[in-house]
Amino acid sequence: MAVASARRTGSNRIANFKESVIREMTRLALAHGAVNLAQGFPDFAAPAEIKGAAQEAIAEDVNQYAITWGSKPFRRAIADYYRRFYALEIDPETEITVCCGATEGMVASMLALLNPGDEVVVFEPFYENYWPDSLLSGAVCRYVPLHAPEWTFDPQELRSAFNAKTRAVIVNSPNNPTGRVFSRDELNAIAELCREHDCFLLTDEIYEHIIFDGERHIPAMTLPGMRERSVLVNSLSKTFSVTGWRVGWVIAAPELTASIRKVHDFLTVGAAAPLQQAGVTALALPDRYFAELAQTYETKRNLLVGILQKAGFRCFLPKGAYYILCDIAAFPFRDDVAFCRHLLEVAGVAAVPGSSFFSRAEDGARLIRFCFAKKLETLEAAAERLDRLTG
Repeated sequence: MAVASARRTGSNRIANFKESVIREMTRLALAHGAVNLAQGFPDFAAPAEIKGAAQEAIAEDVNQYAITWGSKPFRRAIADYYRRFYALEIDPETEITVCCGATEGMVASMLALLNPGDEVVVFEPFYENYWPDSLLSGAVCRYVPLHAPEWTFDPQELRSAFNAKTRAVIVNSPNNPTGRVFSRDELNAIAELCREHDCFLLTDEIYEHIIFDGERHIPAMTLPGMRERSVLVNSLSKTFSVTGWRVGWVIAAPELTASIRKVHDFLTVGAAAPLQQAGVTALALPDRYFAELAQTYETKRNLLVGILQKAGFRCFLPKGAYYILCDIAAFPFRDDVAFCRHLLEVAGVAAVPGSSFFSRAEDGARLIRFCFAKKLETLEAAAERLDRLTG
């Protein structure tokens, strides 16, 4: 019996893991027939050109393993894409690793570059995967707050988070969940500390083209002295509305890439070959596609902000990504979890409790997050249901 019991017990490293709150809310939305403004995936069609390219690749039998770190055509397309948008020269042979989404790209990078006891600086609120990624790597998170309403950090608080154990910093810009787009000055402040303390900068840039109000995305890798210590993580998911494809990539200097590729090889072997081939088409779409993407999302942002304000929420206007954080202080609920349950069961709208983005639940207890990567009909349906809160 003791042996059987031991076999049913998880490892110590996952003892504090729980189901993803974001994905739990999607599950509950389905169970309640709610409008899902929780999980960050579009409910509209991906571009026809990309779907056609995937179908063609399957029909042409691009159905076996690609090279573990990515097919040559896709890696060349990634290199061309970064030259086109950021004047970055990337060697597709030694500096690109294609992964099963940015999720794998981030954890593979952390497993490859961190040792047990290392510390990772994480800006808070943060995307919920960064903490478990750090834990799986044996690292410890040091949190630096982003202060509302602009969601900026205090340079002194950032400096205080660094010490002899600091090995890496994670920056997500445009940021999930705040919508903050880190400025050049902010990125330079982070980069200066990375150089001073000889640590890595891991950047999650998955929302790079979903950006509003004249803001500009700046890859930290382009900053002086950061080419050799930056690890850039990205994917097709958000820009091309294919979150289910799970095709992403990591860009890093050759020595770092060699380590990341070793982890990636044994973690997932490789991303889906026909979808990598379709990625060649995606990354070569004309400039107007990327401009229209941002314009379309800005329209949806403005629509949902208006809907939420009418329903009594105080919204923090995002400058990028496709989420809106809201203050729920005007509603008589003990915390964000209780309010999201009420919202789901009474109004029929799913959102994400803000506490899931903080290391201490109480710090996010007055916040919830909505996603506007939805059809206009979906947002309008949410508007009708949210009327139940004030009606």
